[in-house]
Amino acid sequence: MFTGIVEETGEIVGRTATDEGLRLRIAADDVADGLAHGQSISVSGACLTVEQYEDGAWFEVFLAAETVAKTYLGDLEEGESVNLERAMPADGRFDGHVVQGHVDAVATVEGVESVGEDWFFEFRLPEGYDRYVVEKGSITLDGISLTVAALAEDRVTVAIIPTTYELTTLSEKEPGDPVHLEVDVLAKYVERLLEGYVE
Repeated sequence: MFTGIVEETGEIVGRTATDEGLRLRIAADDVADGLAHGQSISVSGACLTVEQYEDGAWFEVFLAAETVAKTYLGDLEEGESVNLERAMPADGRFDGHVVQGHVDAVATVEGVESVGEDWFFEFRLPEGYDRYVVEKGSITLDGISLTVAALAEDRVTVAIIPTTYELTTLSEKEPGDPVHLEVDVLAKYVERLLEGYVE
């Protein structure tokens, strides 16, 4: 489990396509320090497993065909950046919200506006996902735990503080770019529990 608090951005430094999927090598500093085989890392919101690594330098993850189809990670080229977060330890501080690292769909950046020192990002949600989003609720975009500032049909707006803008890949995003969407899992559980009571 993750919290959506990005630790750093990593750089894609290698990609190898296979018949089963795609292997990515990601260079990182803090996140690549003290790794272990089989460890889970959120890569721009997708929970992936460390297969190989060089301590303090890089790690490799494998994207199965389903992951390639469900995310945009398969389209990334060498030199591009990704948001990184290690799984939360049992005794860790919970600064974000419950993030599974299970990408629901790919959303799209619709608008980016600078307001003072802050930024407002508008995203278009894929059809059907707006029902899981509420104003002032939590949403995960590219692995970042964010608070919904405004919601209008299939569009959601979030306010980004300077620290988040500078620390994550949001500073590189432009209208039309894809982002991984994970809605609040609590909303999905509530929906499932109420299915038998709502026509």
